[in-house]
Amino acid sequence: MEKILDRFLRYVAVDTQSNEESETQPSAAKELDLLRMLRDELAALGVEATLDEYGYVMASIPSNIGKKVPAVGFIAHVDTAPDASGKDVKPQIIPNYDGGPIDLKGVPGLQLKPEEFPEMRHFIGQTLITTDGTTLLGADDKAGVAEIMNAVQYIVEHPEFKHGDIKIGFTPDEEIGRGVVKFDVKRFGADFAYTMDGGEIGELEYENFNAASAKIHIQGRNVHPGSAKGKMKNAILIGQEFQSLLPVDQRPEFTENYEGFFHLISFKGTVEEADFAYIIRDHDRAKFEEKKKVILRCADFINAKYGEGTAEAVVKDQYYNMREQVEPHYHIIEKAVKAMEMAGIKPKIQPIRGGTDGANLSFKGLPCPNIFAGGLNFHGKMEFVPLESIEKASEVILNLITLFAE
Repeated sequence: MEKILDRFLRYVAVDTQSNEESETQPSAAKELDLLRMLRDELAALGVEATLDEYGYVMASIPSNIGKKVPAVGFIAHVDTAPDASGKDVKPQIIPNYDGGPIDLKGVPGLQLKPEEFPEMRHFIGQTLITTDGTTLLGADDKAGVAEIMNAVQYIVEHPEFKHGDIKIGFTPDEEIGRGVVKFDVKRFGADFAYTMDGGEIGELEYENFNAASAKIHIQGRNVHPGSAKGKMKNAILIGQEFQSLLPVDQRPEFTENYEGFFHLISFKGTVEEADFAYIIRDHDRAKFEEKKKVILRCADFINAKYGEGTAEAVVKDQYYNMREQVEPHYHIIEKAVKAMEMAGIKPKIQPIRGGTDGANLSFKGLPCPNIFAGGLNFHGKMEFVPLESIEKASEVILNLITLFAE
């Protein structure tokens, strides 16, 4: 049986960064490199698997028990975040971690320090996999991919392991919010599913943000600065004024738990015109709707002050809190809790301060909570994952399958 570490290292070696500027699905052709690999690996294990035109790998392992039980699915995404390069990833393996700083050897002087990331101390004595400081690692979500594939290999090689119908899904483009837009839930065939896409060991999530994007275009007026009095409208400064109208305490760096935020994610501009892009997040649907109205009211204020057409705001919903879809099927949360406890893990049920493919799947009729994949500090060069957490997550998958088969 291939070791889960070797499998994970093979997957992170494939560059699968998604592209938010692209209109295609998958958004980047290179995502298909890993998706084809996974389809072929499943087929080599004797598992029927398909890869469709949208980049969805779907596979099925038929039940080997004589009674009807729910079909359970496990889903992970192959793409890595646009925030940092996923090309030429050079993982560092730190056995028996001693609790001190770790040199990220691709960048002289760069260290992963427990003073800055105290969670590191939770894993003293374990094997940590880090980046070399030049790229992200890709544990989000190739750890999840490896965990699922490791469980599949175990099931295939142990025919005595009892299970109902098992469904496997690998998806592109989760990091740009389009991961399951065209995912055919009916064809997938699961009654319930889990995304293996959470963070630190023990995490279990069935609540996530309601999410929207906001794009603000500021139309200024450029006049020679020598004769600008009473005529120039500096789009950069007007955009700054727009930003100043939003509540300071509702920025990501000042929020936690169930608190939502307005997050300015990009700005580009000149005196003539400027563009600001935001993401809007809140767990509470009423507060989420109010935040969207705040953005529009700010645009109205700018237009009243500087003239109609100065600020144009376009707000688009991205996904919603899956709690209302999952809670009526709370037994799937209870099974996940028990599966973790069987593996000696203390479950930590908490809201996701972000999104998950499971949210959109839940609203498509497939209740789909999120289970830890084991990594920390996703989307950047400080990302790391304990090998033991990857191993435990794969064990949780097998425990869940056993619980559904009872």
